[in-house]
Amino acid sequence: MKASELFFPTLREVPAEAEVVSHQLLLRAGFIRKASGGVYSYLPLAQRVLKKIMQIVREEMDRAGGQELMLPIIQPRELWEKTGRWDVYGDEMFRLQDRHKRYFALGPTHEEIITTLVNADVHSYRGLPLMLYQIQNKYRDEIRPRFGLMRGREFIMKDAYSFDVDYQGLDMSYQKMFEAYHQIFQRMELKYRVVEADSGAIGGSSSHEYMVLADSGEAEVVYCEQCSYAANVEKAECSCQEAVPGQTDALPLEKKHTPGQKTVEDVAAFFQRPTSQVIKTLLCLADGQPVVALLRGDRELNVVKFQNLLGCLDLVMADEKAAYELFGAGFGSLGPIGLDIPIYGDLEIQAMSAANCGANQDDYHYINVCPGRDFQVRQWNDLRNAVAGDPCPHCQNPLQLVRGIEVGHIFKLGDKYSRDLDASFLDQNGQSQIMVMGCYGIGISRTMAAAVEQNHDEQGIIWPLPLAPYQVIVIPVNSKKEDQMDLARSIYEQLLAKGIEVILDDRDERAGVKFKDADLIGIPLRITVGPKALQENKVEVKKRWEKDINMMGMEEVLNMIGELWG
Repeated sequence: MKASELFFPTLREVPAEAEVVSHQLLLRAGFIRKASGGVYSYLPLAQRVLKKIMQIVREEMDRAGGQELMLPIIQPRELWEKTGRWDVYGDEMFRLQDRHKRYFALGPTHEEIITTLVNADVHSYRGLPLMLYQIQNKYRDEIRPRFGLMRGREFIMKDAYSFDVDYQGLDMSYQKMFEAYHQIFQRMELKYRVVEADSGAIGGSSSHEYMVLADSGEAEVVYCEQCSYAANVEKAECSCQEAVPGQTDALPLEKKHTPGQKTVEDVAAFFQRPTSQVIKTLLCLADGQPVVALLRGDRELNVVKFQNLLGCLDLVMADEKAAYELFGAGFGSLGPIGLDIPIYGDLEIQAMSAANCGANQDDYHYINVCPGRDFQVRQWNDLRNAVAGDPCPHCQNPLQLVRGIEVGHIFKLGDKYSRDLDASFLDQNGQSQIMVMGCYGIGISRTMAAAVEQNHDEQGIIWPLPLAPYQVIVIPVNSKKEDQMDLARSIYEQLLAKGIEVILDDRDERAGVKFKDADLIGIPLRITVGPKALQENKVEVKKRWEKDINMMGMEEVLNMIGELWG
């Protein structure tokens, strides 16, 4: 491809809307352009990267026994109502009506429709197991789309679905996908971790996420260096650690005037105690009903754990108006003593003694609070986020924390969808049985963004070799000098004849502009044709991820390309 014919409108300035590195660089390098909030056009360079990601995914899915198909984006409401997810997805689902006033959804995922499809045509155990997959656009009406391709309203996804006769078969299908995903992300040369994860709105008994490690990642991952345990913070198990010792339980409960002490830190400093001895009282609304979560003052509520415990569809933090109505006090003075609404306590609260908490009266707090003696809870449970240094739930060694970007997620669904949709088959004895399912997703467009987040420098993108839109760029220093252009064209044509993906930058631009663009879009290998190349019959060769420039003959260059791309 000649650069003069390639559509890659680069930008010198960082767009104001771009918050994260991948969004900034994909815009600046001419890979994407915004159509509306959370919706993007993929320009030719991006399309080449996406096709390479898709090809790797297809090859590994096919190797694991998958069969590719294509399902409709528009899905009838009735299917989603059968599984109860029409309401579960809520406002995140794009909904539309046809001219007959029938409701449809733009597919955020495809469990309902694939289950209905298989159920219509597979009636015997002889038709199972099945592994079906597609690569297609998905739609979710994010309340606040952000970070470019990381959290959009329209995105490209590979979703696969397994159908088995029993749970032993599901375990085998799940393991095949577990291994296939390893192969996929290893082939892409991405640094990643596999972590235990919450199943969320997809549901099911077990799930794992594949997280590309990056400092800018929106998810936190804890892992143990001594054993194989790893989980995202939504799922990570928290052991009950000993609280900082307080005074004895025999001390009487006392109310103290604490003017102006609003935060946990304020209250702890006022009483000259650590924040771990303050009971934090959080007022939430679970499907509109008030509930309270209690945590140590130095901990953060894990909303996913709390929501799973309550079994509610919607869980939000209440506002201060609700606090005054229910407690008679504002935030900063709330406490569990004397409440008549459901209270749930994190396991660590049980270990506390002589603690501090709000007195449900502005500017007043209790001291010497003892759980069990001074208040009761409906249920004790692990409700907090794991943090670095927590003991590993498997081996008790300290956990480490890193940030990551979710690019893949696999689920054991069991009969969650097949039972609701009556997806059954006849077994060897002629008895009707419910199919057992799994589902397996990879964010194709998100993987492209994650690769940029993990691989870049101040000059631009550094693509992993298997994902680069082009392998080589040939740059004549002065396009107006015929001898340089002739040699550059000759090298370009040699590379094309060898099947190498190459750009010839034949634009009438200064060499510095061409070098900056080559670095910005992340072409792995740069060949520069200048006066030295004509004099010494050698070209300047630079790898994108290295500073050094080497003089090489064309045979050496071809050998290098063969080594890099095998």
